[in-house]
Amino acid sequence: MATEQISLQGKTLLISGASRGIGAAIARRVAADGANVALLSRTSEARDGVRGTVYTTAEEVAAAGGRALPVLFDVRDDAQVRSAIQKTVRAFGGIDLVVANAGDTRLLRTPKTQVEDFDALLETNLRGTWLLVTEALPLLQASDHPQVLALAPPPSLEEKWLKPHLAYTVSKMGVSLLIRGWAAELGRKGIGFSALWPRTAIATATVESIGGERMVSRARRPEIMGEAARAVLRRSPKEVSGRFFIDDLVLAEEGVQDFDRFALNPGGRLQPDFFLPQDLPKLEDVVKR
Repeated sequence: MATEQISLQGKTLLISGASRGIGAAIARRVAADGANVALLSRTSEARDGVRGTVYTTAEEVAAAGGRALPVLFDVRDDAQVRSAIQKTVRAFGGIDLVVANAGDTRLLRTPKTQVEDFDALLETNLRGTWLLVTEALPLLQASDHPQVLALAPPPSLEEKWLKPHLAYTVSKMGVSLLIRGWAAELGRKGIGFSALWPRTAIATATVESIGGERMVSRARRPEIMGEAARAVLRRSPKEVSGRFFIDDLVLAEEGVQDFDRFALNPGGRLQPDFFLPQDLPKLEDVVKR
């Protein structure tokens, strides 16, 4: 069990990629605790049949009990990132927690990966995370509960993750190395740097585009990531720094036992996510029944 639980009431979170999916689920969950949430996203209008914009998420945050600031931005653009941080400070007075969720998913083998694909993956996933976090660092240092939570997997050099989509893997493992490095370099400043990753596919537009309805039917709802992120963010920065969390294991530590409520098909087969370590504990071995 976690040793300390901090209230998120009045804390300010900066969440990138917050228009839908996992980012929106995290925003809604922390809003229920009374947090201020700066929602950063490129999506201002629904498109391609995918619902959810930065403005609809802002409405959901307000309805859940939080204060919302929708900000249109591109994590690849230095000026837009700085502007988003400035707007957050003007609205809420500071920043306590950063959730680096914005990402690009292009699952391509090397012969199919164009240089623009490689650049987009690294600019969004790796450089974007670096830029967002480093620009927010002075504000985090002024907080009494500073944390950075990235959506990144446990670091791995397993060939099975490198071979099928090398560029994507490099971009995500790069984020994992940032978290490990920042925890070592800056943890002494009191900031917690950690990462969260799902055990299973999560029912998002990205997962549907990859695996279609069949994969979505074997997925869990984004709410499991919202609950897990909230649990990590409530822990002390010292406790979480340098750690890589798996969503259901975090919640099992919190005493959660009913995981069927997160599944689109309760009791059905679940699709494992990418990058899961071979020695990952089984959920049934962790949950007390």
